[in-house]
Amino acid sequence: MGFPYTRMRRLRVSAGMRRLVSGVRLSASDFVVPLFVCPGTNVKEPIASMAGCYHFSVDRVVEEAKSIAALGIPAVLLFGLAEHKDALGSEAWSDGSAVCRAAAAIKRAEPELVVMTDVCLCAYTDHGHCGLLKDGRVDNDATLEKLAETAVAHARAGADVVAPSDMMDGRVLWIRRALDEAGLTETAILSYAAKFASAFYGPFRDAAGSAPGQGDRKSYQMDPACAHQAMREIALDIDEGADMVMVKPALAYLDILRQAKDRFDVPLAAYQVSGEYMMVHAAAERGLCDLRQTMLETLLAVKRAGADVIITYFAKDAAAIVNRLAAGKG
Repeated sequence: MGFPYTRMRRLRVSAGMRRLVSGVRLSASDFVVPLFVCPGTNVKEPIASMAGCYHFSVDRVVEEAKSIAALGIPAVLLFGLAEHKDALGSEAWSDGSAVCRAAAAIKRAEPELVVMTDVCLCAYTDHGHCGLLKDGRVDNDATLEKLAETAVAHARAGADVVAPSDMMDGRVLWIRRALDEAGLTETAILSYAAKFASAFYGPFRDAAGSAPGQGDRKSYQMDPACAHQAMREIALDIDEGADMVMVKPALAYLDILRQAKDRFDVPLAAYQVSGEYMMVHAAAERGLCDLRQTMLETLLAVKRAGADVIITYFAKDAAAIVNRLAAGKG
């Protein structure tokens, strides 16, 4: 029956009532913290384009990992900066890379923290593309072997999950075969399955030094207008051996997240990327929104759309807030 017998506001009259009937709750275990690791020692350098984010040397990233684990956040995702770049991106699969050394150090210090590593060549190539170039174009098949070598190097160093973000066709299959042949059968693959050629990556590319020198990535990352291709990409990656799949970016692709959640029975991640993160910061700095409330609302939206895992630069701040709320401390 309608008003006055039905009054929906009865379920909103207090904070306790709202918590009681809320359909979606955030927790620290929803989050993954992206971390940028770099060569050198005793480095914790603020990233100018990303508020509250840093470049960490291996020794300092261990301190950060301990603080992340203490919040109850279950995982980190490592991105590496290269000491030397070349046309092949050969530092990507070196066991002396910052990512490999950081993965090993974090697992020694925090064995229960899940270490994920980004598998791509863009931060290591002198041309900035995610694969090897041939006649000025990215050579899909030649790139697969190097991606597989990179994944194996990361897994041997201690990575629990390797996360290919390059968007080459067939890379999940090549990586799965390479891991298994190396005896690394327990290493999981989180595929950037539906990664769109987005304008929201700008701050990250500055932070990672990974912007392409010429051209763009539209020939391998997905066209934002082609939603139907996302489901095919996800299905193919699952068939090739992906244990988890990702939609990236998150907020502009909530429809893709919902479709993926309804269609596929595998853990689904969403990456709230640097541009999305910095939009909230920029608006808050100008007094246009409340940082805390907007942060939590965006994260709730991503979870409500279907994400099981949220990769976000807000992770530590959000975890601290939801931990306090769970403890009844407001």
